[in-house]
Amino acid sequence: RKNTKRVPSFRKLLRTSKIKLDNKLKNKQYKQQSAAKKYRKEQKKLRQAVRDAICRKPLPLEEYKKKHVAEKQEEEEDDALPLDMMDEDDLKLLEDLARKSSFLTRDISSTEPVHIKKRKHENIIEKYEKMPRHLKTEPEKELIHLLPIKDKSGIIPQTMEKPVPDVAEDEEEDTEEMEVAEDFNEEPLPVLTPEEMAAQRKIKLQERKMHIAALASAILSDPENNMKKVKELRAMLVEQDPNVAVIVRKLVMVSLMEVFKDIVPSYKIRPLTEVEKAAKVKKETQKLREFEEGLVSQYKFYLENLEQTIKDWKQRKLKKSNVISLKAYKGLAEIAVKCLCELLVALPHFNFHNNIIVLIVPLMNDTSKTVSELCCEAVKKLFKQDKLGFASLGVVKVISGLVKGRNYNVRPEVLKVFLHLRIKEVELKKDSEDIAPKKKFLTYKEKRKNLSRMQRKWKKAEEKLERELLEAEASESKEKKLKLHTETLNVVFLTYFRILKKARKSPLLPSVLEGLAKFAHLINVEFFDDLLIVLHSLIASGDLSYRESLHCILSAFHILSGQGDVLNIDPMKFYTHLYKTLFSLHAGRTNDDIGIVLQCLDVTLAKRRKQVSQQRALAFLKRLSTLALHVLPNSSVGILATNRILMQTFPKMDLLLDNESQGSGVYLPELDEPEHCNAQNTALWELHLLQRHYHPTVQKFAAHLIVGAPAEGSGALSLDLSQRPATELFEAYSMRGMTFNPPVPSVTSRRKDKFSQMDSFLSKELNEQLQQHTSKIVHTTLDFAKHLKESSLS
Repeated sequence: RKNTKRVPSFRKLLRTSKIKLDNKLKNKQYKQQSAAKKYRKEQKKLRQAVRDAICRKPLPLEEYKKKHVAEKQEEEEDDALPLDMMDEDDLKLLEDLARKSSFLTRDISSTEPVHIKKRKHENIIEKYEKMPRHLKTEPEKELIHLLPIKDKSGIIPQTMEKPVPDVAEDEEEDTEEMEVAEDFNEEPLPVLTPEEMAAQRKIKLQERKMHIAALASAILSDPENNMKKVKELRAMLVEQDPNVAVIVRKLVMVSLMEVFKDIVPSYKIRPLTEVEKAAKVKKETQKLREFEEGLVSQYKFYLENLEQTIKDWKQRKLKKSNVISLKAYKGLAEIAVKCLCELLVALPHFNFHNNIIVLIVPLMNDTSKTVSELCCEAVKKLFKQDKLGFASLGVVKVISGLVKGRNYNVRPEVLKVFLHLRIKEVELKKDSEDIAPKKKFLTYKEKRKNLSRMQRKWKKAEEKLERELLEAEASESKEKKLKLHTETLNVVFLTYFRILKKARKSPLLPSVLEGLAKFAHLINVEFFDDLLIVLHSLIASGDLSYRESLHCILSAFHILSGQGDVLNIDPMKFYTHLYKTLFSLHAGRTNDDIGIVLQCLDVTLAKRRKQVSQQRALAFLKRLSTLALHVLPNSSVGILATNRILMQTFPKMDLLLDNESQGSGVYLPELDEPEHCNAQNTALWELHLLQRHYHPTVQKFAAHLIVGAPAEGSGALSLDLSQRPATELFEAYSMRGMTFNPPVPSVTSRRKDKFSQMDSFLSKELNEQLQQHTSKIVHTTLDFAKHLKESSLS
């Protein structure tokens, strides 16, 4: 990357003082000098290390002596030539000069010339002895020039000594490192084969497992006295052996999660006040306080470790040690998420539950499908088992904030978890006494006025007993539960209405409409008009898919079938849209929309039968019968079950079983208005085709409807089919798992059936022949006996 530092402009340089510029220049020069000095020192150390490595193996002693003697002889011969040619006086003068200069230029014990070249294979000890000694002198102090101070006398320059690192310590560390490196080089580690490495890893892993199991069992046996072992177990989360680090960390995460689930108490631990800490308590109480304090702190550190694991994976960061690879972080993060989800569901009453919620909810929208599904399933479980509603309220608030903060750009599964909320009733605008009537206790004046002395005495005792019973009851009050459910539903509806208002084309719209269809009966009546207008405008816009429009219709009729009965609203537009789009259903394998259609038909026709005209009911019955010919068997069963309810609910539905027309007009099957299509002038000829359907249950329903859907008699259905709703039959006969209900008999069973039929046929024939033969034998014997009797008499 290029240096993006800007060069100062000319005006800025003019405003800068000369002293400041000089100081900057000097500081820059000092930095360059110190960097060059540091580089020279490093190069010097490197050269010295190379020389030491070369000189580590000297030549053998005999060769060195021979070479040394030969060199000396050569030097003596070279020196002997010029000395023989000198005068005696000159020779004496040179010898005196050599004696004087030898102390300055040469070693005393050496007879070698001063400026001889260094030999390559020189002994280390001799070299060390020849090195010159230097006196310890203080190093020059490097100065850093600072901004000057201006005084009356003038400008006073300011400087500061540059901190010098301790060279001796660095050298000691370097020597230690060199020694360690030499030791390492001297004794290299043995090279292991893959089989030996696998066996060694297996042994290490078994040792860690045994250690984890021992710590966990000790903690569970006596948690109050073994709180330190929780810390020891938690320390194994930073296992450094790269061969077993990933598996050990995963095992420790799961083990700690199970340990905390077992030893955590069934109440929330609050921090002690200063007064409580100062007060004297019993030994048992002090021991319990210490245990609770240690448990909370260890639980907090454990949650922080899990959070950090997930953050490292999300930020793609590696630790400095590089013990674990980047790919292994994903597996660790998934285990950490699973542990958090388990704690979210198992410990909703304990400390830091809100912190877990804040961690889990953003991961519901994670790009990883595994992590997202884990978090969504955990939130669903929490909603299903939360009886009071306090934990559900916290989760709903965080989800609402996430949807708004991400500008409604979240996955639809995040909003679908709202469908699992356990909210059946909320606090509407009524008197509090009507919602949760409280036990009224009489005042003293009322008692004195209405009761005798003995009655007052008994009343007082009775009230005292009732108060004690209420205090001893562990269940939460109904009023508190209603309050929490009301607040939760307000947050849910606020999220839904925001999306309807600001993000109509968002992929969250189907989830919103589905949620409105479920909770519509709990909306206040004040919002009904506006909500119905919004739903109709969504359908009329044409931007919705078929499934989304069905959810709109279902939501509208849920609103009108609950508190909306009192409103004078005609939902004819929604009936028309449902009738018009019935033929848009998918006839293939993806026929899940039939379930929503069956719910819509139940709400629109069966539950609102008093508001539905006969013409509308006849039109729906005819169109549904036609639709049953084109869909899968489970859909046909659900539709025919709905037709059965229509024929039993509305009178004169047997008009369609007669060939003669009723009234004027011709049936118009393509007209989208159910009131004006003249459905009374047609017949249900589709039932004759459905009687020949390959599915036996469809055949039974068709035969039942042809005779007028009787509740009793020969044409009635079995209890298994007649008492189950249409949506349940649709799910029961589904072929989603590639199964057929009832099961198709196999080839062998068919052969057995054929053989059994043949055997029965043959057995019948044989029995008949035997009977004929026996009757003949009986007749012949009787005739013979009669003949014998007559002959004897004669």
